[in-house]
Amino acid sequence: MLFEKKSEISEKSDVKMINGFVKFQSVRLNVYCFEVDGVLIDTGAVSLLEEFKPFFNTMDVDQVMLTHYHEDHTGGAHFLQTAYNLPIFMNETRIEECKYKANYPLYRKLFWGARKPFEAQPLENNFTSRTGRWKVIPTPGHTNDHSSFLNEETGQLFTGDLYVTPKTKVVLREESIPQIISSLELALSLDFQEMYCNHAGYIENGKEALQRKLNNLKELSGKIELMAEKGMTPSEITKQLFDKKYPITKLSLGEWDAAHIVTSVLKNRIYNN
Repeated sequence: MLFEKKSEISEKSDVKMINGFVKFQSVRLNVYCFEVDGVLIDTGAVSLLEEFKPFFNTMDVDQVMLTHYHEDHTGGAHFLQTAYNLPIFMNETRIEECKYKANYPLYRKLFWGARKPFEAQPLENNFTSRTGRWKVIPTPGHTNDHSSFLNEETGQLFTGDLYVTPKTKVVLREESIPQIISSLELALSLDFQEMYCNHAGYIENGKEALQRKLNNLKELSGKIELMAEKGMTPSEITKQLFDKKYPITKLSLGEWDAAHIVTSVLKNRIYNN
């Protein structure tokens, strides 16, 4: 199987960024990592390591901050730790898991490679860079260990996978739409100007973008709950709300699916009742 790979380097407001792409047939995935004020935010994927090495070789950083444990964000951690002896920080929830070889489905290994073990230290509520003070914001939902980072000096918010796209069409089985909604509300309460997303890159008018996503998810959740109250089954709701089928659903054998949006909303509804 032939996977197409490439990367692009850019800069915005003193934030240097690299965006790596992996494509197979109709499925095209990408991931960013960011360098700013001596901090590297996320490390890309093992499969993109050769594309990212020139960026890593020229960066000037003291520490690595990980938004969450997924392999497209932590794949370069082992290399950076062994080659540069950089300290790596992440939410403590997944630190033990990352000490071992990653265990995830084959399609993810084909796209992102097999993440090697690395040692991480737990994030605290705040950290400092060369010229700034940062706030660590717990933003679970995409994963239970997800964190976002706010540079309080510059007003730059790094949101990991909290944003990605304004309209959510498919999610991973582990994701929780109600948690994402709460995390979006928390992020919107912060004082920030610029936003950087690990899959969408620099987002102009970041607050407006996050608000649009929040509005869309609240509207979608309301529709799901209303349809459930009318007696519709989760599969009926999914079929009516999400008529388009995405290639990633078939490729992932259902790990990515619109159905998980519906079930996570209904699971929260049952729990609250």
